Amino acid sequence: MAWRGLAILCLAAFAATPLMAQPQPAASPAANPYHPLKTFAPLTLPEPANLIRTGSGAPGPAYWQNRADYRITARLDPATKQLFGDEVITYTNNSPDVLDVLWLQLDQNAYRPDSRAAAMFRKPGAPSTDGYQIEAVDVETPQGAAVAHYLVSDTRMQVALPAPLAHGGQLKLHVRYHFTIPGEWGGRMGWGESRNGPIFDLAQWYPRMAVYDDLRGWDTLPYLANEFYLEYGDFDYAVTVPADMIVAGSGELVNPDEVLTPAERSRLTQARASDRTVMIRTPGEVPPAARPFASATKTWRFHMDNTRDVAFSASRAFVWDAARINLPGGKTALAQSVYPAESAGPDAWGRSTEYLKDSVEHFSARWYPYPWPNAINVAGPASGMEYPGLLFDGIRDKDKGLFWVTAHEIGHSWFPMIVGFDERRYAWMDEGFNTFIDVYESQDFEHGVYGPKRDPEYAPANTGTPGEQIAKLLQDPDAPVIMTRADAIREKYRHPVTYFKSAYGLTLLREDILGKARFDRAFRKFIAEWAFKHPQPSDFFRAMESEGGEDLSWFWRGWYFHNWTLDLAVTGVSYVGGDPAQGAEVTVENRGQLVLPATLRVTYASGKTADVRVPVETWMQGGRRAFTLPAGQGRVTEAVIDPDRRLPDRDRSNNSFRP
Repeated sequence: MAWRGLAILCLAAFAATPLMAQPQPAASPAANPYHPLKTFAPLTLPEPANLIRTGSGAPGPAYWQNRADYRITARLDPATKQLFGDEVITYTNNSPDVLDVLWLQLDQNAYRPDSRAAAMFRKPGAPSTDGYQIEAVDVETPQGAAVAHYLVSDTRMQVALPAPLAHGGQLKLHVRYHFTIPGEWGGRMGWGESRNGPIFDLAQWYPRMAVYDDLRGWDTLPYLANEFYLEYGDFDYAVTVPADMIVAGSGELVNPDEVLTPAERSRLTQARASDRTVMIRTPGEVPPAARPFASATKTWRFHMDNTRDVAFSASRAFVWDAARINLPGGKTALAQSVYPAESAGPDAWGRSTEYLKDSVEHFSARWYPYPWPNAINVAGPASGMEYPGLLFDGIRDKDKGLFWVTAHEIGHSWFPMIVGFDERRYAWMDEGFNTFIDVYESQDFEHGVYGPKRDPEYAPANTGTPGEQIAKLLQDPDAPVIMTRADAIREKYRHPVTYFKSAYGLTLLREDILGKARFDRAFRKFIAEWAFKHPQPSDFFRAMESEGGEDLSWFWRGWYFHNWTLDLAVTGVSYVGGDPAQGAEVTVENRGQLVLPATLRVTYASGKTADVRVPVETWMQGGRRAFTLPAGQGRVTEAVIDPDRRLPDRDRSNNSFRP
């Protein structure tokens, strides 16, 4: 596979033959601290199974989720760096509860100097803004419209309803607002300069409904650093900008005749039928930086169905290209890239659309079809951030770095944009799942020219196997477990735990525990059943067990709820009756609390090798086992556990035994 290489070495010189694993006396606690009853104890998952979330990990017959549809008009003022917005949210209460308030997320308030996020992360004297300035809030119900009373608390706003909203009820919430756009320090969004003018990456740009679900009611975690948990709905939004600006937005541009030139419209039509990248706006067509902003304006209108969010980017500095995406069932979409002229080139953003197209096609064929009409990559100030159908990547990205970040950020369309994970609590689900599917895209693109995919922050030198890298993390007493709330994970461990350990766990599950056929079927079923819904960790665990056909409680406990370590050792080789001709016995020990299936490779004096499968059940009653090999093979020269270094073994000095 991409980290360790996907090829399995076929070293056995003869077919595997039956053998016996003989129980051995347990080692003393000092010699072997492994406790099987701890590893194989019953596991109670955090969220109970019921009619809403079933024991099979699927949404049940009583599953429900609320809905938020948006109609937004916005005006960007590039001179003052402000955005003015007016939104109407059509909110539908599908829950069995009666709601007397609504909660909205005001993520721009994280940039205030007195925010909770500032208390956690911002350095003294760092830039700040005033956050959202709420100008008006009104509620429209079938009984009429009324000014709503609201309360702002950090990055949340509670709106008191003039009348309770019962099950099946619907209302329209009007919010008028404006805010100052952060500079490049905004992180996930902001504005920054390019050679031919500023680029505005606008995300978290409108008050968004908080999720009301069956587990917590209103989910009102403040926005500190980790990402989002949002309701699904349809979006219609319009962005007014100076007439010489290009706007790239989530969804479909619905008024191209009003905002594009005849040449741009013609080139877009050509791109929709082309597997090769077509230029829509060339570097020569970009206005010079010295020219003032146009006094006239244009309004760009977009529509997007069944999405949890939208974002856009605007600049007159954009070069623009596009190509067709080929999807399963004969469907198509359009891959697009917008970037400043200084980012162009065959080793840089000139290949962005090619990378985007390839990633969407492979993810769609392997896991679940891409559901939206466009996928857009933007080179701007907010580097390495994803929103539905639109990515913010770096102006200076190029070569394999641009490929990796493009594949990773568009991969987020599957997790958490299609499968609606709660990123604010469980960053490991969106980042880890997405890093996992990245691995195979790195293998697929041009036969692995940019593979293997490695975690750039955890293994910058590309040294060692993933198992050896993650073994170091598991031995760190300060490392948090995967199930830790995302905001509580320090930056030192964010990438290693939420990206790398989570992704590597899925790789172990696919390639070493369930096998590719069982894993892929279960994983695809999980994605399809939870598409545009809100699964929790327990739903995933149950789905993989039910469809995968295994009790995996030992794996969930050791890998996700603990940082247990693995230490397999070969401790002896003897012969039946003292005669190599009658067969050999190889003793293996498990000295860590984590268990994983492994391979024991035995080499004979003749040069032949034999691979013996060591399943996790080997360790269900004790930490030492003797495997009896067939007679007639002769003397053993070496016995090695995990010979291909697939597993995160903490001590490899005891993996080999030479009698």
